[in-house]
Amino acid sequence: MLPTLHAERHFTGSRTVRDLVLGMADGLTVPFALAAGLTGAIDATWIIVVAGLAEVAAGAIAMGLGGYLAARSDAEHYESERAREAREVHEKPDAEAAEVGEVLESYGVSAADAKPLVDALRRHPEGWVDFMMRFELGLERPDPRRALWSAVTIGGAYVAGGLIPLAPYVVLERAATALGVSAIVTLAALTVFGYVKGRYTGTAPLRSALQAVLIGGLAAGAAFAIARAIT
Repeated sequence: MLPTLHAERHFTGSRTVRDLVLGMADGLTVPFALAAGLTGAIDATWIIVVAGLAEVAAGAIAMGLGGYLAARSDAEHYESERAREAREVHEKPDAEAAEVGEVLESYGVSAADAKPLVDALRRHPEGWVDFMMRFELGLERPDPRRALWSAVTIGGAYVAGGLIPLAPYVVLERAATALGVSAIVTLAALTVFGYVKGRYTGTAPLRSALQAVLIGGLAAGAAFAIARAIT
């Protein structure tokens, strides 16, 4: 009988989840806080809806662009460091070989045991550079599509989250009533969002849900209180 292979399941979409979390968290919180603040100052739902939609559009563009630039910066940093490592492998092979030994030693590999691997890497410069990037610098080659995908993911998640607290203002006439419904709907969405985020990121789901609700509630409460105090 053939031995049963050990099947490992690792979550590999951490960057996408991070983008979704970033976009959705701000999308739920910022428009909700804005709508709550405006409700404390005026009772015209159409003004709140227009202002909220403008904020959602601006926020999605700004955050999407920020995600794009951050991903591009990661890619440029990786290429710059890789070019430097390739240059050092070519110009200072002995020093780089010593660094390989140090890296392996940190994993408990003796110098004698590390020598065959060091010699093998010397014969394969491209793999040697890959090794140094991964184990010396802790850098992995970014996906070339990462920048655009990050922008779309963050921006889309922001829009999806931002429309939730604004929906009650679209269908209800009184701003105060819409605020109450918006608070219930948004806090429920934050609870679900926080719980799901916790499941995917490995943190305690209930604690993650509570954190999301507290942050969103505090932001909206502060905005409402400031607007009410000013007016």
